[in-house]
Amino acid sequence: MTRWPIPQPMQTALDAARKAAQAGEVPVGAVIVKDGEIIAVAANATRVPPDPTGHAEIRAIRLAAQALDDDRLTDCDLYVTLEPCAMCAGAIAHARVARLYYGASDPKGGGVEHGARVFEQEQCMHAPEVYTGLGEAEAAELLRDFFRERR
Repeated sequence: MTRWPIPQPMQTALDAARKAAQAGEVPVGAVIVKDGEIIAVAANATRVPPDPTGHAEIRAIRLAAQALDDDRLTDCDLYVTLEPCAMCAGAIAHARVARLYYGASDPKGGGVEHGARVFEQEQCMHAPEVYTGLGEAEAAELLRDFFRERR
């Protein structure tokens, strides 16, 4: 099996996920890229401050929208270490993100290839191109280690 090098944006997302784990957050990191340049990096931050919407994807979308001074991220790529949940997939659609790259699949909470399959719904006004499995082994290992330590 050929193992492809992990692109820099996903490496940066993995680094953000590691920092989230050190802070006691579920290790998920997200990066938004426009024209080859990283414009936003975020990690899960749902515990401090308490914010159930503090998922890495939502936080990265907010930062990118501020950086671009635009609510539409039409020419942007989002790299995230875990399959987005339905809430995050909805935000990705609303932001009009062009391409979504994610690492580990999430059979329990995912909203892209599992669960709600948000982008496949008739009501979804925009669906990004989706690429899965980028940095999957590393992302899955981070999550396994994080939850193993808490059991």
